[in-house]
Amino acid sequence: MGAAQKVMAPFEREELTSLERLGLRVSAMINSPLAQLDRRVLIHRMDTDSDQDWDAIMELLSETDGLDMTFCDDGSVFLKWDAPTDDDRVIDRGEDVYLVEREEEEAPF
Repeated sequence: MGAAQKVMAPFEREELTSLERLGLRVSAMINSPLAQLDRRVLIHRMDTDSDQDWDAIMELLSETDGLDMTFCDDGSVFLKWDAPTDDDRVIDRGEDVYLVEREEEEAPF
């Protein structure tokens, strides 16, 4: 077998930052089926969430149009959002993506 054999380096997995972990947790809570059905969710702040990470996520959420945030005494935050309106453009299928792209192309005249 000799020299032609390659030695595979062990796969190194990057560790998520605390901000990334918090972002994933909040995203999962918002995208849960029950939260999507009710259009509301209570995000609990954990003891392991740093002030800096929590504030960064809260700032990102506060910049989201149509999202109401209510801060609770225990540090959690209640998020509530409106149902999409007819004015909101929702793309459900790949065909719709193609149609949207076609609409955005310049007219040939």
